[in-house]
Amino acid sequence: MIFSAIVLVLLTAAVASLPAIWLISRQLDRQAWAQLDQGRPTTQALYTARETELISLATLMAQRPTLHELLLKKDLDALQDYLQTLQIGARSDLVIVCDTSGSVVASVGYEMSAEACALNKPTDVYSDIRMNIPRVLLLAMSPVVGDDADIGQVIAGIALNNTFAEQMRAQTGLEHTIFLDGQLVSTSFSSDLDELSKATRQMATDGDTTEGVRTIFNLLGEPYYALRLPIIDEGLEAEVILGVGDIIATRQRLVWTLAGSILSIAVAGSIFGAYLARRIGSTFTSLTEAAEAFSKGDLDTPVMVETRVREASLVAQALDSARVDLRRTLRQVQQEKAWTDQLLDGIVEGIVILDDSRRITFFSPGAERITGWRREQVIQRSCDEFFRPVETKDLFRDLIPSPGRRCRILVELADRQQATLAITGAQLAPSGAGEAEVVLVIRDISEEEAVHRLLGHFMANVSHEFRTPLSSLAASIELLMDQASDLTYSELHELLNSLHLGILGLRTLVDNLLESGNIETGHLRVSPRPMDLAEIIGEAARIMQPLLDKRDQFLSVELPKTIPMVHADPKRVLQVMVNLLSNANLYSPDGTEISIRVKIQDGWVQLNVADRGSGILSEHRDDVFRRFPHIDSRADEVQQGAGLGLSVVKAIIEAHQGQVGWKDHPGGGSIFWFTLPSKREE
Repeated sequence: MIFSAIVLVLLTAAVASLPAIWLISRQLDRQAWAQLDQGRPTTQALYTARETELISLATLMAQRPTLHELLLKKDLDALQDYLQTLQIGARSDLVIVCDTSGSVVASVGYEMSAEACALNKPTDVYSDIRMNIPRVLLLAMSPVVGDDADIGQVIAGIALNNTFAEQMRAQTGLEHTIFLDGQLVSTSFSSDLDELSKATRQMATDGDTTEGVRTIFNLLGEPYYALRLPIIDEGLEAEVILGVGDIIATRQRLVWTLAGSILSIAVAGSIFGAYLARRIGSTFTSLTEAAEAFSKGDLDTPVMVETRVREASLVAQALDSARVDLRRTLRQVQQEKAWTDQLLDGIVEGIVILDDSRRITFFSPGAERITGWRREQVIQRSCDEFFRPVETKDLFRDLIPSPGRRCRILVELADRQQATLAITGAQLAPSGAGEAEVVLVIRDISEEEAVHRLLGHFMANVSHEFRTPLSSLAASIELLMDQASDLTYSELHELLNSLHLGILGLRTLVDNLLESGNIETGHLRVSPRPMDLAEIIGEAARIMQPLLDKRDQFLSVELPKTIPMVHADPKRVLQVMVNLLSNANLYSPDGTEISIRVKIQDGWVQLNVADRGSGILSEHRDDVFRRFPHIDSRADEVQQGAGLGLSVVKAIIEAHQGQVGWKDHPGGGSIFWFTLPSKREE
C-alpha cells in the first residue's frame, strides 16, 4: 500500500506539472500580446494627436496676416523666405502655398508636384516613389481667406520616415514600422528595410483580431511578436513590434525550475508520507473503536489513544471534543424539546397535523382546550370524526383551506356545543409518496363573532340615534326658512325649542362617543379640583329642563343643609349627571317625578338619581355598565340609545377613584348612584 501510494504521488505530480508548464507558457505569451495590445491604443492616439496637431498648424499658418499680404501681392521671393521662417518655428517637414488655380506658388521642405494642391479634405496621405524608395507624407490643408473669399490654401506636412518611426518607438516603448499598401516604407529598427522585408512572418496562434493582425517573425536570430493595425487612411498601416527573446528565455528557465521543483517535492512528499503512514496506521484501530462507541450512544466515555504521533493525538483530541460538544448539543436539544412542549402547552391556538389520509397525527394541548377532545381519543383517527361542520353537509376535510389561507367553520365540539373556528392551513414536506402533511392552526373566535354582531347592532343604533334628531332638525329649519314670517311667537318658540332639544341630544351622543373612544384607547383623563356639587346639579337641571318639559316630567332635588366641596373634574361630573338624567327621562313615563338626592358618608359624597320606570329585567342586570349592549327595561318596547352612556359614567367615576352602582326603586323604577371624594379641610 505504501509503495502504491508513492507511485500514485509521483504520477500525480507528473500529471499536475504538465498543465502547470503549459499554463506558464500560455501566460507569458498572453502577457507579451497584452503588452502589444496596450501599445495599440497608444499608437492610434499618437497618430490622431499628430493629425490634429498638423491641422491646427495649417490653420494657424493660413491665418497669418503677413501670408495674406504676400500672397495678394504675389511677392514670391518674400513668400518663400516667410515660409522657411514658418517651417522652422512650426517644426514641419513640409509647407506649401497654392493659389486658387491649384498651382504651387511657394514651398519649403520636400519637393512636391502640383498634385499636392488637389487636396480637398482637412488631412490626407501623399506618397511617391523616388529611387525605388517610397516616400509617404501626412498632409493637412487650410484655406487662406481674404476679403470674404479664398485666395489660396496652405498645406503643412510631416514625413512618415525612419525618424518618425524612431519617435513613435520612444513614445510607446515598442519598435515601430509603417506600411503603405503592404510595402514597408519606414522602420525604427537599425537594420535596413530590405532585411526587415525579407523576414519570414507567420500568423500568431490568435490570428486576426478586430483590432489588427498578429504575426511572429525572426530578425537576425531574434524572435519578435508584431501587431499590425490600420491608421489614418486606407492602405496606410502601422506595426508595433515587441522583442520576446528575454521572455522566451525566462519561460524556459521557469519551466525547468517548475518541473524540477515539482519532481523534488513529489519525491520528498512520497517518502515523508510513507513515514507518516506507518506512524499513524497504528492508531486507526483505537479511533475506530471510539467512533463505534459514539454510534452506539456512548457519549460519556472519553476517547483515550496512546500514541506518539502528534497528528493522531490531535485527531483523538478533536474526536473527544466532538464527543463533549455532541453530548452538550444533545442535552440542549432535549431541553429545547421540553421547552417546545411547554410552549405548545401554553399556546392558546390549537395545532393539528394531518397526514396524507387526513388522519390526526398531532393534537396540541391548545386543540384539546378548544375542542374538548383528548389527545388519546383523536390520534391516528380521521379528522371528520371530531370536526363536524354544522351549517353544511360537506366533510371537514373538504373545507380545509389551502396553504396560507384562512377560513371560518362552525363546528360541533365534544360537549355538543357549537363554536366558530378560524382555521389556517400550512403544508409540510411530502411524507413518503403520498400528499404532503397538513398543519392546521385553529382558534375559537366565537366571542369575536359575537362582538362583530354586537358592533353591527351598535352601529345600527348609533345611525338611528343620529338620523332621528337630524331629520327633526332639518324639518324645523326648513319650516323656519319657508314660513318664518308667517309664524306666531308661540310657534317660533316651539320650533326653536325643538331645535334645542335635537342639538342637546346630538351633543350628548357625540360626547358619549368621544369618551367611549378615549376609554377604549386608554386616553381618558380627568382634572380634579375643588368644586361645588350644587352648581353642577343646577347646571345639569338647566340643560335637561327642555327634555323634562317635553314629557311633563318634573325634577326634585334633595340636598343636605351643608354640602362639602368635592375634589372632581366639573366637566366630567356634569357629563355623568346629564347621562343619568337622560336615561331617567327616556325610561320614565310622562308626568312622573325624577329625583336627585345627595348624601354625605365618611369623606365621600353620594349622589342618587331615581326614576319611576319599569326597572331592569333580571337577565340584563349583569350587563348594566357594559359597553354596546343596550339594557332595555321594557322587553315589549323598541330599544333606544347607543348603549354607551352608562359605560361612560362608570369609567369617569372610577377615574375619580369613586364607585358607581344601581338598585331597585321602591314602588317601581331604578336608582343609579355614584360617589365622589369630598375635599378635605387643611
